[in-house]
Amino acid sequence: MYSERLIEHFQNPRNVGELPAPALVVEVSNPACGDILRLSARFERDVAVEVRYKVRGCTASIAAGSALTEWLTGKTRAEIAGFRASSVEDAVGGLPAESKHAAVLCAEGVKALLRR
Repeated sequence: MYSERLIEHFQNPRNVGELPAPALVVEVSNPACGDILRLSARFERDVAVEVRYKVRGCTASIAAGSALTEWLTGKTRAEIAGFRASSVEDAVGGLPAESKHAAVLCAEGVKALLRR
């Protein structure tokens, strides 16, 4: 059902937690399934130098959040603007149809982060 990469991110999530101010912090949720993503990022000269996350949700959302933090770290705001749900889906080795909401949750988090 899930790829090996997704299971690896779920069992060994990267960058879990929150960053203190002056990091930007956003929280998004999926009202249909109830998953919540809290994303925090510290930027220096428009580059995401540190990114952390917390998720309350399913296996796919936990893994996607982990992969998202790795994808964001080291990217400029311009590069981050190119993020799509498929970016995190690719990073975890694909998602079954019933779990694609996890990638959408990450995309919503990125949009919220860029609005800050």
